[in-house]
Amino acid sequence: MAPKAKKKAARQPEKQVICTAVIGYGGAFNMGKAHAEWMNAAEGFQTIAVCDTDPQRLKVAQQELPGVLTYRNVGNLVRNPNVGLCVIITPHNTHARLAIQCLEAGKHVVVEKPMCLTVKEATAMIQAARKNGVTLTVFHNRRHDGDYLAIKRAIDDGRIGKVFHVEMWGGGYGRPGTWWRSDKKISGGHFYDWGAHYFDWLLNLMAPRKMVGVAGAFHKLVWKHVTNEDHVEAFIKFDDGAVADVQFSSIACVGKPRWRILGTQGAIVDRGGGSFELHSVVKGLQMRTEVRYQDSDWGAYHRNLADHLLRGAELEVKPEQARRVIAVIEAAEKSSKSGRVENIPYE
Repeated sequence: MAPKAKKKAARQPEKQVICTAVIGYGGAFNMGKAHAEWMNAAEGFQTIAVCDTDPQRLKVAQQELPGVLTYRNVGNLVRNPNVGLCVIITPHNTHARLAIQCLEAGKHVVVEKPMCLTVKEATAMIQAARKNGVTLTVFHNRRHDGDYLAIKRAIDDGRIGKVFHVEMWGGGYGRPGTWWRSDKKISGGHFYDWGAHYFDWLLNLMAPRKMVGVAGAFHKLVWKHVTNEDHVEAFIKFDDGAVADVQFSSIACVGKPRWRILGTQGAIVDRGGGSFELHSVVKGLQMRTEVRYQDSDWGAYHRNLADHLLRGAELEVKPEQARRVIAVIEAAEKSSKSGRVENIPYE
């Protein structure tokens, strides 16, 4: 009797991988290396190229990412048909130009925060993505910080009732360093660094409310060796009457908690340090408890992006949301100059 033929093992489908390129491998904070490694650690991505105008930084990239292709010109990079996604980590005033160049070449784009410097730039980026049928998103990974996640859960669970007042604070008193992040023409100004994360947090926390006006106060009083403002403030009013006050300063000798949130049945005060104060009113009695932060999950950003690009999932950080952040900052500065409450052109 002839032996039975062995069944062939079913061929496993090859995993889909999006080849990525990092544009900007500057040494500050090692963000180029960080982005490349975050992408490589996420299933669905592989960093294959780096672009930087500095040949020394490209040598560093080759040492840190063995086998990576290097380019000194974005035009040459985007002609590589294997590159499907470009991650832009360059000075803020270059974000719009480089993003549009990549989008028009048919590449998906991730832009480091802030998205860009103006609403006009943000709109041009969004239009370029739509026209070319590719994805544009901004690296608002801080939505997955453990402190923010814990605060959002407490509010979503109704622990302090309806939120009607939010204060957010960052900074202190200290001489800024002399580099491009302190140069307003390049950085955009004091609000365009951590402020971008703060406004993204705030607008997601207050959703689905709409902003109806922004008043701003920008001060340049002490540090004359740099062009960024010394103190910036945005006061935002929402359509249900709720308000938010966001401040950043390099001339504040006395600070405040990072978060102070008032609700109709309680409050949240977060000073950092692994937990926040939750004040609540239960049957007429005021109670105070410490709520520990959740674990941060930055990998969630890239998991969502992979799910979106490879499997059609809804994109978490939509470019229109990132444009709102720029709109708030732009309106706050305009208000500081005009002395009037300014409208928000985009929601």
